[in-house]
Amino acid sequence: MNELLVLVVCCALLGSGVGFLAGLLGIGGGLVIVPVLSIILLHFNVLPAEHVVLVAIATSLASILFTSTSSAIAHHKNGNVPWELAPWVMTGVALGALISGFLAALLPEKTVRIVFAVTVVLIAIKMFFSSKGNTTQERTLPNKGLLTILTTLTGGVSAMIGIGGGALLVPLLTFFSVNMKKAIGCASACGIVIALFGSVGYISSGITTYTLADGFAGFVYLPALFGIICTSWFTAPLGAKATHYLPVSLIKKIFATLLLATAVKMILY
Repeated sequence: MNELLVLVVCCALLGSGVGFLAGLLGIGGGLVIVPVLSIILLHFNVLPAEHVVLVAIATSLASILFTSTSSAIAHHKNGNVPWELAPWVMTGVALGALISGFLAALLPEKTVRIVFAVTVVLIAIKMFFSSKGNTTQERTLPNKGLLTILTTLTGGVSAMIGIGGGALLVPLLTFFSVNMKKAIGCASACGIVIALFGSVGYISSGITTYTLADGFAGFVYLPALFGIICTSWFTAPLGAKATHYLPVSLIKKIFATLLLATAVKMILY
C-alpha cells in the first residue's frame, strides 16, 4: 500500500511538470510522460517489462484528455484557438487516433519505442532550425480534404506513441504559415480528441489482458493516471499563460530541446 502511495506521488510530481509543458507547448505532455512513466512502472515492478511502454503510452493518452482540456480552455481564453480551422483538424486526428489505438497494441514493444524516438528526433531537428531564422516562406493551407488526410496521419502517429498531437500538429500548421501561438492553441484543442479516441482503442484492446481489480482499465494504469491528472490540470493554464508572453523563437527552442532529450532517453532505455 505504501509503495502504491509513493508511485502516485511520483506521478503527481510528473504531472505538475507535464501540465506546465502541455500549456506552454501544446504537446499534451506525452513526450515527457511516456519515458518517465516507463521508468516509474519498471521501478515499482507494476507489470511485465514487455508491456511497460505500451501501458505508459495508454496511460499518457488518458491523462492528456484532462491536461489538454485544461490547456485548451486557457488558450481559448487568450484567443489562441483558431476555431475556423480546428474542426477540420479535429476530424482527421480523431480518425487517425482511433485506428492507431487498436493497431499499436498489436506491434512489438521495440517497434513502438523506435517509432517514438525517430519521430521526435525528426520533429526536434525541424523545430530547432525553424527557430533560427526570422524569414519564413508564406504557404497557404491546403484544401479541407487534404488537410483532413494530413491530420489523420498526424493523429494516428500521435496516438501510437502516446502524445497529444502538438509535437506533430504544431510543425505541420506552422509549415503552412499558421501563427505559432495559434498552432499551439489548435494543438491543445485537438489533443482532447486524440486522447479520447486513442484511449478508447487502448482500453478496448487491453481489456482482456489486464483487469480493473489490478488497477487497470485496458492498458491504462489507473493509479498513475490519477497521480498525473491531480496536478497537471492546475499547472496547464500556467504554461498556456506563459505562451501568451514568451517570444515564438524561444518557445521553438524549448520545444526542440525537450524533444531531443526525450528521444535520446527512449533510445537508451
